[in-house]
Amino acid sequence: MRINRDTGTMKVISLGAGVQSTALLLMSIRGEIERADCAIFADTGWEPESVYAHLNRLMAYANEHDFTIHLVQNSSKRSVGNIKADHLRAVNGEVGRVSHMPLYSDAGTSGNMPLVRSCTIDYKIAPIEKKIRELLGLKPRQRIKPGTHVEQWFGITVDEMQRMRINKHKWITNKYPLIDLRLDRLNCEKWLEREGWGTVPKSACVACPYHNDRMWRHIKDTDPSSWNEAVEFDKAMRKGDKLPGVKGNVYVHASRKPLDQVDLTTAEDHGQMSFLDECEGMCGV
Repeated sequence: MRINRDTGTMKVISLGAGVQSTALLLMSIRGEIERADCAIFADTGWEPESVYAHLNRLMAYANEHDFTIHLVQNSSKRSVGNIKADHLRAVNGEVGRVSHMPLYSDAGTSGNMPLVRSCTIDYKIAPIEKKIRELLGLKPRQRIKPGTHVEQWFGITVDEMQRMRINKHKWITNKYPLIDLRLDRLNCEKWLEREGWGTVPKSACVACPYHNDRMWRHIKDTDPSSWNEAVEFDKAMRKGDKLPGVKGNVYVHASRKPLDQVDLTTAEDHGQMSFLDECEGMCGV
């Protein structure tokens, strides 16, 4: 792929495969908004099976409409392309460095803040940028040619405007078509249902520490396999002091308790309505 000769710009959708980015992709493919040149999905290797099933459906639909979705993973020398496997290798002393998930340590951490998160950069942002450079025909470390311009489209809606960012690269401009359309998440959900796509699963790592209690409860109640996998991963992270630069015991839940011992009752369970703990999609894509 090369830059569009008519516009002078390559337009790429950063596909997270959640509600908003799915709506953005389908609107673009169907011509309801401008058609992008391609989409890129950065796979951490640890999404729920429901997300991979949805992604496969999207790829089949895209292929039917002559649209390409590229799949990429962390390809650094210290990674096997799977965030779960990489963390297990680190706590077992098999590798000397890992891109930290925002886990919670019970030692040396102020308040309720997690460890500094570096996983988004290495498992999401960097692989997508690497693929964009490849699509531009650039070799590793080759300088960007003058006049090169890329629009990177994100499925962020008006209820998430705080997630908007200016790209650090001058040759990439972040675009937010759903915000331009003044759409929120609910608008996207209704559009997807109306267009026959039903309920789109939430895209996030199985044991992402940013899950709120409602999400953990949903996983436990509806996806026993993922719940058991998260519980076992959490237990393995008790050797978190073996992670580079980390001290103390490490947990996936902010309470710093073993996941299978956390009280996951929600405000609704106690007769209260709460909209404050909705996941904000902290991965930023």
